[in-house]
Amino acid sequence: MFYKKTPVDLKCGWGFPGQEDEKMGFNVIDAEDDQFAYRYDTQLLIDRRDKDLDEDEIADYITEHIEGNSLIAAGDEDLVKIHFHTNEPWKVLEYCNSVGEIYDIVVEDMIRQAGGQQG
Repeated sequence: MFYKKTPVDLKCGWGFPGQEDEKMGFNVIDAEDDQFAYRYDTQLLIDRRDKDLDEDEIADYITEHIEGNSLIAAGDEDLVKIHFHTNEPWKVLEYCNSVGEIYDIVVEDMIRQAGGQQG
């Protein structure tokens, strides 16, 4: 089993006024200050296709290429469960589909849920 939590101060191309990083021209989202900095709770299963799955490799790719937090990648060479908070859930789905067959896909809007609406 693998658990990896991403850093709380991540760079992204948008954010809130006053949080612009002057060097990079990006805005900073501080997930400790904003519980909904990453709006979409993205969960899915990846089933093995042609080659064994590597949960560490999958987690490393997601951490390095997709902004978000609360990553959990757990499983074995045949099946991996992904849980990730992000503003770009389609990137998670696209990548995971490239490494295996994806199913049981759930993308929930945590802001809507907090407001008592369907996620």
